Amino acid sequence: MPGLPPTHSAFARAALPGYGRASDAPLRLLSLSENATYLVDEPQPMVLRVHRPGYHSLPAIRSELAWMRALRAETSVITPELVRAEDGSDVVAACLDGITLYVDAMSFVPGCTAEEEPGVVGYSKLGELTAHMHDHAQRWQAPREFTRFRWDLDTMFGPTARWGDWRHAPGIADGDRTSIAAAVADMIRRLNEYGHTPDRFGLIHADMRLSNLMVDPGRPDSEITVIDFDDCGWSWFLADLGAVVSWVEDTPAADAAIADWLDGYQRVRRLSEEHLGMIPVLVMLRRVMLTAWIASHADADAAIRVSDGFGTRTARLAERYLGDRTWLQEAIFGRRVG
Repeated sequence: MPGLPPTHSAFARAALPGYGRASDAPLRLLSLSENATYLVDEPQPMVLRVHRPGYHSLPAIRSELAWMRALRAETSVITPELVRAEDGSDVVAACLDGITLYVDAMSFVPGCTAEEEPGVVGYSKLGELTAHMHDHAQRWQAPREFTRFRWDLDTMFGPTARWGDWRHAPGIADGDRTSIAAAVADMIRRLNEYGHTPDRFGLIHADMRLSNLMVDPGRPDSEITVIDFDDCGWSWFLADLGAVVSWVEDTPAADAAIADWLDGYQRVRRLSEEHLGMIPVLVMLRRVMLTAWIASHADADAAIRVSDGFGTRTARLAERYLGDRTWLQEAIFGRRVG
């Protein structure tokens, strides 16, 4: 899959007239990952998102926006408000040099992410918000044209895995590959046994982390806004918990985050022991997916920050996943398993 062209800012500028803005309006790059996200300050601030080519079809982008609107209208979950183009479109096609990239726009949410301001929003609140989103996903009648991809075993580990092949992570040794492969085989077996019934598999955010909650630390009673639905799709509901501990799965911080998240989540949705027992699988699954992601997204900000030794640490966690039956048990069940 092609990455964003290095001229992604030019595509943002090409889309600006569609929103009634001058093509030379000041742009500030906010983030570079699957997409490039820009802040347009004047006259009314908005956020432009330039989509990576080939990652989402136009109907899939519109489906993402539809779920965001539905959450905003039908639940207590706050999402950014869509900014439509002057012709009423929800997505603008920006064309340059024979290449077309899709661009959409959202209202600007002031403040910072909950990750940038520790303590303003805890993992318990994150769990509660996630539970409300899962409840909505189970009862929502999606539009007939709704389409999003699946985060299942084939798209995670198959020959055309969406985030690439974890075996290509930088610095990973043959012995590390053997350890991770053994963990992957176990996860595949357990998830096949767990299945895809509606009580455990549905529409999820897929990147529901503190870094995707916007808050205003200067106003303790301000609303929390959930952002970045770019990866939303069909998967196991508890894959959203795996995303919570992204990048720190092998640290003590993961245990505390999981315990607090479950406390908040289960105030809204109770989880049976069968579901709880799958949490280590889905945490390990996310870790392996991220190992693949840094191999295929070497230019992304997050990949640059963590790539050194990440694959090797994934192998050590895989060994713990397979050999330490106490891993995460106290965080999940509130008791030690010896």
